Amino acid sequence: MVFQPGDSLTIKSLIIKAHLFNGDFIKPILQVALDVLEIERALQIAKEAVEGGTDWIEAGTPLIKSEGMDAIRKLKEAFPGHVILADMKTMDTGAMEVEMAAKAGADIIMILGSADNSTIRDAVRSAHKYGVKLMADLISTGDPAKRAMELEELGIDYINIHVGIDQQMMGEDPIKILKNLKLRTPIAVAGGLDAESAAAAVLKGARIVIVGGNIVRSSNVTASAKEIRESIDRPEMAEKAEKPIGEKTIELLKKVSTPNISDAMHRKGAMQNIRAICSGTKTAGKAVTVQTFPGDWAKTVEAIDIAGEGDVIVIYNGSPHVAPWGELATLSCINKGIAGVVIDGAVRDVDDIRRLNFPVFATSVVPNAGEPKGFGEINAEIQCGGQTVKPGDFIVGDDNGVVVIPKERGYEIARRAGEVEKNERRIRDEIKRGKTLSEVMYLKKWEKR
Repeated sequence: MVFQPGDSLTIKSLIIKAHLFNGDFIKPILQVALDVLEIERALQIAKEAVEGGTDWIEAGTPLIKSEGMDAIRKLKEAFPGHVILADMKTMDTGAMEVEMAAKAGADIIMILGSADNSTIRDAVRSAHKYGVKLMADLISTGDPAKRAMELEELGIDYINIHVGIDQQMMGEDPIKILKNLKLRTPIAVAGGLDAESAAAAVLKGARIVIVGGNIVRSSNVTASAKEIRESIDRPEMAEKAEKPIGEKTIELLKKVSTPNISDAMHRKGAMQNIRAICSGTKTAGKAVTVQTFPGDWAKTVEAIDIAGEGDVIVIYNGSPHVAPWGELATLSCINKGIAGVVIDGAVRDVDDIRRLNFPVFATSVVPNAGEPKGFGEINAEIQCGGQTVKPGDFIVGDDNGVVVIPKERGYEIARRAGEVEKNERRIRDEIKRGKTLSEVMYLKKWEKR
C-alpha cells in the first residue's frame, strides 16, 4: 500500500502508514480487541496491553454498544499516540457510521465485509472525507477469499479474516482461510488467537494480528501481550505440527475445572452423588462404558482389557452397598495407562487406592465385594450419576465432581470452558487488587430495573 493521489495526509493516516515501508509492514501489528462492557475496565486493560507491546487498540463491538462513542473518545484521549479502531460491525448506513466513529477519534473503522456494495462504497467515500481508514471484517462470510478480492477493488484498506467465537468453539480456524488469499491489501486475522496460532497466522501472510480473550481475560495482561508480541516478531520459533482434534480436546479439558465445564454447558452434564476418592486427583479422557449389576464385577474388570491409554472407565453398578471395584483393578488400570474410573456405585480398598493416588470417583465406600458373574455389557449407552454416557463421550473429574460431555460437542465445550476459565482468571486478578466481586462484575449497573 502506498500513498495515492487524493489520499488525506492527516496525522491519523501518517500514524497508520508509519508501519509500512515500500508497501510492506516493517513488523507485524498486534491489535488488542477490547470486547468488554465497561470503559473503566477497557482503559486499564489497554494500558497493560500497551506495556506488553500492543500497537493498535480496538474498541470492540460490545464496548461500543455499552458505552457508545464515548468509548472511542476516552481511548483516544488516554492513548493519543496509538491507532484507535472502532469495531462498528456496520451492515448499513456506511457513511453515517464512519462519520460517527471518525468524529469520535477513531483512526480505523471496522465494517462488515458482507455488507452490500452500496454500503461499502458509501463508507469508503466517507472515510476519504474524514481522513480515516476502513477495515472490512469477513466474519460469517460465505466465501471469504472471493469477497476479500471484491472488497480490495472497492477500496477497503485492510481485510480482516475473522472467525467468530461460536465458530471457534466448533473448530473453525481463520488460518486455514489465509492459505487461499492473494491480496495487495494488508490482511488482519482474528479468532481465538494465542501466541502459537498468532505466529502461524503471520507465517501464512497476516500483517495484523488481532487478539481478544487471550489478552483481555488474562490474569496478567502485560505478560500475555508480551508473549504474543514476541511470537509474531519471531514466528518461525513458534510453529508446531497440528494435533488431532481429540488430542487437542483432552489437552484443553485438562486445563479447566468441572465448574468451568458446567458453566460452559449452561449448568448441565454434572453427575449426581459421585465424589473423588483421592482428593487432588483429576481425570480427563474418553469413556469406556460398563453396564453391570449389583455385586457383579466381571465386566468392570474385563473393561480394563478393552480400554486404551488415556481412557476413563465409566461404570453403572446400581448398588451403594456392594463394590465392583478395588485396589487390584486399580493397579491394572495404572499398568494400562488408563486415566481414571467413575462408578455409579461403591468402591472398596480406598486406603490402598489413596496410596496409589489414582483418580477414582464413586458414590460410596464399603468393605464388601460381590462375585464375578459376567452379566452386563461393555461400551453400551448407560446411565451414570443421572447422566447419559455413551462410549467415546468425554469425561472430566476433579474434587468438585464429574461431568460428561457428548463426544460430538467435546472440542466446542472444551473451548467454551477455556473462555470461562480465562474470564474468571481476570476477575480473580481484579479482586486481588482490592475490589469486591460485586464491584468487578458491575452488578448494580447491569441488574434488571
